[in-house]
Amino acid sequence: MTDTNPSDQLSAVLVEEDPTAGLWHLVDSGWADEHLPELPALRLEQDPIHRHKDVLTHTIAVTSQSPARLRVRLAALFHDVGKPRTRSYEHGGVTFRHHEAVGARMTRKRMPKLGYREDLTADVTQLVFLSGRFKGYADGWSDSAVRRYARDGGALLGDLNDLVRSDCTSRNPRRVAALHEALNDLEQRIAELAREEAIKAERPEVDGDRVIAHLGIEPGPVVGRALKFLLELKRSEGDLGETAVLERLDVWWAEQQN
Repeated sequence: MTDTNPSDQLSAVLVEEDPTAGLWHLVDSGWADEHLPELPALRLEQDPIHRHKDVLTHTIAVTSQSPARLRVRLAALFHDVGKPRTRSYEHGGVTFRHHEAVGARMTRKRMPKLGYREDLTADVTQLVFLSGRFKGYADGWSDSAVRRYARDGGALLGDLNDLVRSDCTSRNPRRVAALHEALNDLEQRIAELAREEAIKAERPEVDGDRVIAHLGIEPGPVVGRALKFLLELKRSEGDLGETAVLERLDVWWAEQQN
Protein backbone atom coordinates (compact mmCIF):
# COMPACT_ATOMS: atom_id res chain seq x y z
CA MET A 1 0.00 0.00 0.00
CA THR A 2 1.09 3.56 -0.70
CA ASP A 3 0.98 6.49 1.69
CA THR A 4 -2.36 7.74 0.36
CA ASN A 5 -5.32 8.51 2.58
CA PRO A 6 -6.58 5.31 4.28
CA SER A 7 -10.11 6.05 3.07
CA ASP A 8 -8.86 6.14 -0.52
CA GLN A 9 -7.10 2.82 -0.06
CA LEU A 10 -10.15 1.17 1.48
CA SER A 11 -12.57 2.67 -1.04
CA ALA A 12 -10.44 1.48 -3.94
CA VAL A 13 -10.86 -2.08 -2.69
CA LEU A 14 -14.55 -1.74 -1.85
CA VAL A 15 -15.65 -0.48 -5.25
CA GLU A 16 -14.10 -3.46 -7.04
CA GLU A 17 -16.65 -5.84 -8.50
CA ASP A 18 -15.38 -8.54 -6.15
CA PRO A 19 -13.45 -7.03 -3.20
CA THR A 20 -12.85 -10.37 -1.48
CA ALA A 21 -9.14 -10.72 -2.26
CA GLY A 22 -8.50 -7.04 -1.61
CA LEU A 23 -10.18 -7.13 1.79
CA TRP A 24 -8.23 -10.22 2.86
CA HIS A 25 -5.05 -8.47 1.76
CA LEU A 26 -5.89 -5.46 3.93
CA VAL A 27 -6.22 -7.82 6.90
CA ASP A 28 -3.32 -10.15 6.21
CA SER A 29 -0.86 -7.39 5.27
CA GLY A 30 -1.35 -5.59 8.59
CA TRP A 31 -3.01 -2.56 6.99
CA ALA A 32 -6.21 -3.18 8.91
CA ASP A 33 -4.33 -3.58 12.21
CA GLU A 34 -3.05 -0.04 11.74
CA HIS A 35 -6.05 1.69 10.18
CA LEU A 36 -9.12 -0.47 10.84
CA PRO A 37 -8.42 -2.71 13.86
CA GLU A 38 -12.13 -3.48 14.28
CA LEU A 39 -11.88 -5.71 11.21
CA PRO A 40 -9.18 -8.21 12.28
CA ALA A 41 -10.80 -8.24 15.73
CA LEU A 42 -13.64 -10.21 14.11
CA ARG A 43 -11.38 -13.03 12.97
CA LEU A 44 -11.75 -15.25 16.04
CA GLU A 45 -15.28 -14.18 16.90
CA GLN A 46 -17.49 -17.19 16.21
CA ASP A 47 -21.03 -16.39 15.14
CA PRO A 48 -23.59 -18.91 16.43
CA ILE A 49 -25.87 -18.21 13.45
CA HIS A 50 -23.18 -18.71 10.82
CA ARG A 51 -21.47 -21.67 12.50
CA HIS A 52 -19.30 -22.53 9.50
CA LYS A 53 -17.43 -19.22 9.56
CA ASP A 54 -16.07 -16.62 11.96
CA VAL A 55 -17.48 -13.11 11.86
CA LEU A 56 -14.61 -11.77 9.76
CA THR A 57 -15.20 -14.37 7.06
CA HIS A 58 -18.92 -13.65 7.20
CA THR A 59 -18.30 -9.89 7.03
CA ILE A 60 -16.10 -10.14 3.95
CA ALA A 61 -18.64 -12.44 2.29
CA VAL A 62 -21.49 -10.00 3.02
CA THR A 63 -19.44 -7.07 1.75
CA SER A 64 -18.45 -8.90 -1.42
CA GLN A 65 -21.99 -9.93 -2.34
CA SER A 66 -23.49 -6.51 -1.60
CA PRO A 67 -24.04 -4.02 -4.46
CA ALA A 68 -20.84 -2.26 -5.50
CA ARG A 69 -21.90 1.10 -4.10
CA LEU A 70 -19.46 2.58 -1.61
CA ARG A 71 -22.07 3.48 0.99
CA VAL A 72 -23.55 -0.04 1.03
CA ARG A 73 -20.15 -1.72 0.94
CA LEU A 74 -18.95 0.36 3.91
CA ALA A 75 -22.12 -0.48 5.85
CA ALA A 76 -21.61 -4.17 5.09
CA LEU A 77 -18.01 -3.96 6.25
CA PHE A 78 -18.96 -2.30 9.53
CA HIS A 79 -22.30 -3.98 10.21
CA ASP A 80 -20.94 -6.55 12.71
CA VAL A 81 -18.00 -4.68 14.24
CA GLY A 82 -19.89 -4.38 17.53
CA LYS A 83 -20.02 -8.13 18.10
CA PRO A 84 -16.74 -8.55 20.03
CA ARG A 85 -17.83 -5.88 22.53
CA THR A 86 -21.32 -7.31 23.02
CA ARG A 87 -20.54 -11.03 23.23
CA SER A 88 -22.34 -12.72 26.07
CA TYR A 89 -22.70 -16.33 27.17
CA GLU A 90 -25.93 -15.85 29.09
CA HIS A 91 -28.89 -18.19 28.56
CA GLY A 92 -26.68 -21.09 27.53
CA GLY A 93 -25.35 -19.72 24.25
CA VAL A 94 -23.43 -16.92 22.62
CA THR A 95 -25.37 -13.72 21.99
CA PHE A 96 -24.48 -10.28 20.64
CA ARG A 97 -27.35 -8.20 21.94
CA HIS A 98 -27.47 -4.60 20.72
CA HIS A 99 -24.34 -5.11 18.62
CA GLU A 100 -25.85 -2.89 15.90
CA ALA A 101 -26.08 0.11 18.24
CA VAL A 102 -22.57 -0.49 19.55
CA GLY A 103 -21.27 -1.03 16.03
CA ALA A 104 -22.89 2.22 14.89
CA ARG A 105 -21.02 4.15 17.57
CA MET A 106 -17.77 2.44 16.59
CA THR A 107 -18.43 3.26 12.93
CA ARG A 108 -19.02 6.92 13.71
CA LYS A 109 -15.67 7.08 15.50
CA ARG A 110 -13.62 5.09 13.00
CA MET A 111 -14.72 6.48 9.64
CA PRO A 112 -13.50 10.07 10.23
CA LYS A 113 -10.14 8.65 11.37
CA LEU A 114 -9.92 6.85 8.05
CA GLY A 115 -10.60 10.13 6.28
CA TYR A 116 -14.25 9.77 5.27
CA ARG A 117 -16.42 12.86 5.05
CA GLU A 118 -19.13 13.55 7.63
CA ASP A 119 -22.18 12.99 5.43
CA LEU A 120 -21.00 9.56 4.30
CA THR A 121 -20.08 8.69 7.89
CA ALA A 122 -23.57 9.64 9.07
CA ASP A 123 -25.24 7.53 6.37
CA VAL A 124 -23.11 4.45 7.00
CA THR A 125 -23.57 4.80 10.76
CA GLN A 126 -27.35 4.86 10.31
CA LEU A 127 -27.26 1.82 8.06
CA VAL A 128 -25.20 -0.11 10.63
CA PHE A 129 -27.63 0.95 13.37
CA LEU A 130 -30.63 -0.28 11.36
CA SER A 131 -28.95 -3.37 9.92
CA GLY A 132 -30.61 -5.80 12.34
CA ARG A 133 -34.07 -4.22 12.33
CA PHE A 134 -35.45 -6.61 9.69
CA LYS A 135 -34.74 -9.75 11.73
CA GLY A 136 -38.11 -9.66 13.49
CA TYR A 137 -40.16 -9.41 10.32
CA ALA A 138 -40.76 -13.16 10.04
CA ASP A 139 -42.53 -13.04 13.42
CA GLY A 140 -45.18 -10.77 11.91
CA TRP A 141 -45.17 -6.99 11.66
CA SER A 142 -48.16 -4.71 11.93
CA ASP A 143 -48.65 -1.96 9.36
CA SER A 144 -47.38 0.54 11.91
CA ALA A 145 -44.15 -1.48 12.30
CA VAL A 146 -43.70 -1.52 8.52
CA ARG A 147 -44.24 2.25 8.38
CA ARG A 148 -41.73 2.75 11.19
CA TYR A 149 -39.10 0.67 9.35
CA ALA A 150 -39.63 2.70 6.18
CA ARG A 151 -39.62 5.99 8.09
CA ASP A 152 -36.40 5.12 9.94
CA GLY A 153 -34.76 4.04 6.69
CA GLY A 154 -35.80 7.27 5.02
CA ALA A 155 -33.63 8.16 2.03
CA LEU A 156 -31.41 5.17 2.90
CA LEU A 157 -34.22 2.62 2.63
CA GLY A 158 -33.02 1.15 -0.66
CA ASP A 159 -29.47 0.83 0.68
CA LEU A 160 -30.77 -0.69 3.90
CA ASN A 161 -32.75 -3.34 2.04
CA ASP A 162 -29.74 -4.12 -0.16
CA LEU A 163 -27.64 -4.54 2.98
CA VAL A 164 -30.23 -6.84 4.57
CA ARG A 165 -30.46 -8.89 1.39
CA SER A 166 -26.68 -9.27 1.31
CA ASP A 167 -26.45 -10.23 4.98
CA CYS A 168 -27.26 -13.86 4.31
CA THR A 169 -24.29 -16.09 3.62
CA SER A 170 -25.98 -19.35 4.50
CA ARG A 171 -25.05 -22.46 2.52
CA ASN A 172 -28.71 -23.47 2.72
CA PRO A 173 -30.46 -22.21 -0.45
CA ARG A 174 -33.86 -22.48 1.24
CA ARG A 175 -32.78 -20.10 3.98
CA VAL A 176 -31.46 -17.63 1.44
CA ALA A 177 -34.65 -17.86 -0.62
CA ALA A 178 -36.82 -17.42 2.49
CA LEU A 179 -34.99 -14.24 3.49
CA HIS A 180 -35.26 -12.77 0.01
CA GLU A 181 -38.95 -13.69 -0.18
CA ALA A 182 -39.63 -12.04 3.18
CA LEU A 183 -37.75 -8.90 2.17
CA ASN A 184 -39.62 -8.76 -1.13
CA ASP A 185 -42.85 -9.01 0.84
CA LEU A 186 -41.77 -6.16 3.10
CA GLU A 187 -40.87 -3.96 0.13
CA GLN A 188 -44.26 -4.66 -1.42
CA ARG A 189 -46.06 -3.75 1.81
CA ILE A 190 -44.05 -0.53 2.08
CA ALA A 191 -45.06 0.41 -1.46
CA GLU A 192 -48.73 -0.43 -0.86
CA LEU A 193 -48.88 1.57 2.38
CA ALA A 194 -47.17 4.50 0.69
CA ARG A 195 -49.82 4.47 -2.06
CA GLU A 196 -52.62 4.33 0.52
CA GLU A 197 -51.16 7.22 2.47
CA ALA A 198 -50.68 9.26 -0.70
CA ILE A 199 -54.34 8.77 -1.58
CA LYS A 200 -55.44 9.74 1.93
CA ALA A 201 -53.27 12.85 1.76
CA GLU A 202 -54.87 14.03 -1.48
CA ARG A 203 -57.10 17.08 -1.23
CA PRO A 204 -59.30 18.80 -3.83
CA GLU A 205 -58.29 22.30 -4.84
CA VAL A 206 -61.05 23.90 -2.77
CA ASP A 207 -62.17 22.84 0.70
CA GLY A 208 -65.58 22.19 2.19
CA ASP A 209 -66.05 25.74 3.45
CA ARG A 210 -65.41 27.10 -0.04
CA VAL A 211 -67.91 24.64 -1.53
CA ILE A 212 -70.56 25.69 1.02
CA ALA A 213 -69.97 29.38 0.38
CA HIS A 214 -69.88 29.04 -3.41
CA LEU A 215 -72.98 26.89 -3.73
CA GLY A 216 -74.85 28.59 -0.89
CA ILE A 217 -75.69 25.28 0.77
CA GLU A 218 -75.76 24.00 4.35
CA PRO A 219 -73.17 21.57 5.74
CA GLY A 220 -74.18 17.96 5.17
CA PRO A 221 -73.66 14.85 3.03
CA VAL A 222 -73.93 16.81 -0.20
CA VAL A 223 -70.72 18.66 0.68
CA GLY A 224 -68.94 15.32 0.97
CA ARG A 225 -70.24 14.29 -2.44
CA ALA A 226 -69.08 17.58 -3.91
CA LEU A 227 -65.59 17.13 -2.44
CA LYS A 228 -65.46 13.57 -3.77
CA PHE A 229 -66.32 14.90 -7.24
CA LEU A 230 -63.62 17.56 -6.97
CA LEU A 231 -61.03 15.03 -5.80
CA GLU A 232 -61.78 12.75 -8.75
CA LEU A 233 -61.54 15.79 -11.00
CA LYS A 234 -58.07 16.55 -9.63
CA ARG A 235 -56.93 12.95 -10.03
CA SER A 236 -58.05 12.78 -13.63
CA GLU A 237 -57.14 16.29 -14.84
CA GLY A 238 -54.62 17.63 -12.33
CA ASP A 239 -54.63 21.14 -10.88
CA LEU A 240 -56.97 23.39 -12.86
CA GLY A 241 -56.96 26.52 -10.72
CA GLU A 242 -59.78 27.71 -8.47
CA THR A 243 -61.76 29.51 -11.17
CA ALA A 244 -61.94 26.48 -13.46
CA VAL A 245 -62.66 24.16 -10.53
CA LEU A 246 -65.60 26.26 -9.38
CA GLU A 247 -66.97 26.36 -12.92
CA ARG A 248 -66.85 22.56 -13.04
CA LEU A 249 -68.44 22.46 -9.60
CA ASP A 250 -71.31 24.58 -10.91
CA VAL A 251 -71.87 22.15 -13.76
CA TRP A 252 -71.83 19.20 -11.35
CA TRP A 253 -74.21 20.98 -8.97
CA ALA A 254 -76.64 21.74 -11.79
CA GLU A 255 -76.65 18.07 -12.74
CA GLN A 256 -77.51 17.16 -9.14
CA GLN A 257 -80.67 19.25 -9.31
CA ASN A 258 -82.12 17.30 -12.23
